[in-house]
Amino acid sequence: MTKSRSSARPVRLLAERSLSAEAAPGGTALAHKSRPARSVVVNLAESPLGWLLSRGHVSRRQYDAGERLRHDWERAQLSARVTMSWDAAPVARGRGGAAPAVDLTGSQLDARRRFDAAVAAAGPGLADILWRVVCGGEGMRAAETALGWPARAGKLVLSLALDRVAGYYRL
Repeated sequence: MTKSRSSARPVRLLAERSLSAEAAPGGTALAHKSRPARSVVVNLAESPLGWLLSRGHVSRRQYDAGERLRHDWERAQLSARVTMSWDAAPVARGRGGAAPAVDLTGSQLDARRRFDAAVAAAGPGLADILWRVVCGGEGMRAAETALGWPARAGKLVLSLALDRVAGYYRL
């Protein structure tokens, strides 16, 4: 006796994520605690990639590759700024002086290099759907419509892109 597809319950991929890096706000290490100082439980299936995984449209390897790519994208802070910058106004040496260049940390630069190399490994035709679904968080239907593709073509192209990214990350 087999279960029908409609009776199967969607998978909930719950994970605890730390809101702080490796240290508490006061600068003390968190090694002595069993849980991070600030954490949140998130449903990983809420992302479009997690949704595809829970319904069997992408493999675990492809999902892990997509998550690594999204982690590098977030770590490199490549998303658009949506709030005001509270940094001090740049002091110009003369009239009409240019603002100083953004000071990026080494981890941000490394993440940017990894992200750029992974997208290049996917290829120019595959990078669009990869970025839209994995990094941009668009649903498959919205990404297909924005790219002018027919319905259900995005899953095939995304799976090819994720396979190439998984090869880049050696998963």
